[in-house]
Amino acid sequence: MKIAVTYENGSVFQHFGHTEQFKVYEVTDNQITSQEILDTNGQGHGALAGFLTGAGVEVLICGGIGGGAQAALAQAGIRLYGGVSGSADEAVRALLAGKLAFDPDVQCSHHGERHTCAGHEERHSCGGHDGHACGGHV
Repeated sequence: MKIAVTYENGSVFQHFGHTEQFKVYEVTDNQITSQEILDTNGQGHGALAGFLTGAGVEVLICGGIGGGAQAALAQAGIRLYGGVSGSADEAVRALLAGKLAFDPDVQCSHHGERHTCAGHEERHSCGGHDGHACGGHV
């Protein structure tokens, strides 16, 4: 099984559609057997589901993610564990141990609506809080 984590500097990156790297873990018999970092080469939003499918990923751990991206992942048959933060390696170990804290109802929406995006609540329009977007809409 392959597990991908949105990745930045060792941590779970919080904005799926803007992730520049995934850390991909190969798991056999519930043990990590290999890991690699894959660059998205600027692909974003909807293209990322295809990118993950092409890499053979079956499970995704991420922070914030919008409904369109969730639907694309579901259509691709990729199980989603969203709303996760902290160390990427620790998140995978927690998932394998059955102890991963995640939000099954994670949602990162935009367009001036009040929302929660990977654990912080604020009001902003598409494309920006602190200069970066939640990037989950397709």
